[in-house]
Amino acid sequence: MQDYFKKGLYMYDLTGKCVLVTGASRGIGAATAKALGEAGAIVIAHYGTHRAGVEEALASIPEGRKYFLQADLSQPGSGRALFRDALLLVSRIDILINNAAINVETPFEGSDELWDSNWAQTMQVNVFEASNIVRESVRHFLLHGGGVVISMSSWSGQKGSAIPELSAYAASKAAVKALTQTIAQSYAKQGILAYVISPGIVKTRMADAAAIQRGGEDKLKSILVLGELVPPSDIGDLVVFLASGRSRHLTGATIDINGASYVR
Repeated sequence: MQDYFKKGLYMYDLTGKCVLVTGASRGIGAATAKALGEAGAIVIAHYGTHRAGVEEALASIPEGRKYFLQADLSQPGSGRALFRDALLLVSRIDILINNAAINVETPFEGSDELWDSNWAQTMQVNVFEASNIVRESVRHFLLHGGGVVISMSSWSGQKGSAIPELSAYAASKAAVKALTQTIAQSYAKQGILAYVISPGIVKTRMADAAAIQRGGEDKLKSILVLGELVPPSDIGDLVVFLASGRSRHLTGATIDINGASYVR
């Protein structure tokens, strides 16, 4: 699929569609925003502090098909405000990529203060504001005949984390999965499609941190069937396919993308 995008021969043409991508300044979000733009979509790219990241990701996308929106999702209600601010830029949003997340440690052996603080931070960004954004998108889609929600979960949200310090992150990704599947089951007849993508270890800053905890990148790769991390561009290409709506009966599915390192 990726070769088609590089040649400009889009298998899945998103021309005229407007997509809001949260957490688009780095990693999966940046690769996804770029792939969507290259497929012809109008992209509203959200960032927290790293505006240069979203500008770089969408550098090849022409003006008029890209917008940048800042929001601090650690603030209560910021997700709701973000979606409403996006609608001040465009008349309609067709697709939501629910991607923004943080990954902070919640060690069982740490202090109570650290445990409480980092669980609260994780839930605020990864669950509470994510759910606010998703809720706003569903309400919007109901007024406009449908739409697509694509949420980034994690293999840790399906099987738990192998790193005990990341329990809050794993729990938050399980919550995102359940939320998205609820939408799929509840609003399919109203034209709303909802998918969950469950990546394994993707070549991002989060993976760099995981590599340190596991004794280095080579040791991290040694536990993976393909012996390599998932390229963010693979996830971007998958998002374009799902966003196209070409496989409506996949709605509600959780799609694993981990190189067969976790098969269920």
